Amino acid sequence: MRHIRLLRCRPVRVLWLSMTLSVLGDRLYGIAAMWVVYAATGSSALMGLVAAVEALPYIVLGGARSLMARFACWSSLAWIDAGRAAVAVGVPLLWSPDLTGFAAMLALVLLLGALTALFEPNLAALIPQLVEPEEVAQVSCLFDLTARVAAVVGQGCVGVLLQYMSEIQLFAIDGFTFAVSAFALGWLGRRTAAGRTAPPRAKGPEGVRGRSVLRAHRRVGVAIAVHGVALFAAAVSTVGLPPLLVSRFGQGAAGYGLALAATGAGGLAGNLLTGHLPRTWPWLGTYCLAWTASGLALAGLGVADSMTVVVALCVASGLLFPVCAVTLRTHLSRFRPAERLRLLTVDQTASRTAGTAGLLLLPYVVDAAPAGSFVGAGVLLSALSLTGWWAGGRTGEGPPAVVEAA
Repeated sequence: MRHIRLLRCRPVRVLWLSMTLSVLGDRLYGIAAMWVVYAATGSSALMGLVAAVEALPYIVLGGARSLMARFACWSSLAWIDAGRAAVAVGVPLLWSPDLTGFAAMLALVLLLGALTALFEPNLAALIPQLVEPEEVAQVSCLFDLTARVAAVVGQGCVGVLLQYMSEIQLFAIDGFTFAVSAFALGWLGRRTAAGRTAPPRAKGPEGVRGRSVLRAHRRVGVAIAVHGVALFAAAVSTVGLPPLLVSRFGQGAAGYGLALAATGAGGLAGNLLTGHLPRTWPWLGTYCLAWTASGLALAGLGVADSMTVVVALCVASGLLFPVCAVTLRTHLSRFRPAERLRLLTVDQTASRTAGTAGLLLLPYVVDAAPAGSFVGAGVLLSALSLTGWWAGGRTGEGPPAVVEAA
């Protein structure tokens, strides 16, 4: 638990607590919305369509180098979070159960996705500036922990909250969490202005080109490609888990929540273990083998014969997610700020594009064969992850990335 000790640093502590609250707010709404859409329509395709609308800005903004570079500081991120708070709070005010209200909600979700697409890579690029170079891996683990904590707490809270409020009102909670995050980021911005934690900005108005960096670091390109495949395959779980649990095990919302909670608990345990992985392990091999094992767990869900097996496989999947996330994020954190931001943006664009494609295409496979879709997606992920490991071993790597002092 070496990464937990970083919370003794006040800037790290303030940012981590605010980001944990913000991610929790997102998780509360996201889980509720996905289940309500399926419960109301019985259509996996509509579940995928709603999620795809939120993901679209990530794809569109991926090539906007100039726009991305303009938000590479804490103060700019504070303004983005203030905007996200306003948009999230606006959803309950404009929502109505008719076509006009639904269209307004989709427009706000699209805007919220655009602001988040600007926010996430810039935040990830700035976080390593808070610590010393030798603590980059630990701080990556620490901020990965925000998603794991939110997964565990979110699954436990969503069922209770929906007893007292509608799923649309959870947007108001999300808005509050964004407001808290905006205040924390504003504080970091003022601290930066005072010269205490001044992260270097990306050079030039447009940063660096993603292609030039990927040509110099081809193994990073392989890892990003594997990440895209993983997000494509993971879409089968997003849209396919509810119908699988209903058709095979006769489970409802309680069973769905149990499976998600098991994944979240596994992720929390995996995060704590990831911080102790030997640094001597080859990063690409660790990354690809973790995704290979994750694919096997995904395929196992398609042949599981009891809820006990489902829960066990969900825990195993959760254990592997932090290994994948932290391994790649730690490696990217060792690049110069401009290169780091560009690579994080390319990774976000590739993974979101693949994930959205999965959300749009895989629901039709799920509707036709829920169990078979899990087996197919899992085998695809494992096979291509192993291929990526093999390809990475045959690929030359450019000059070593540079870690700058905090």
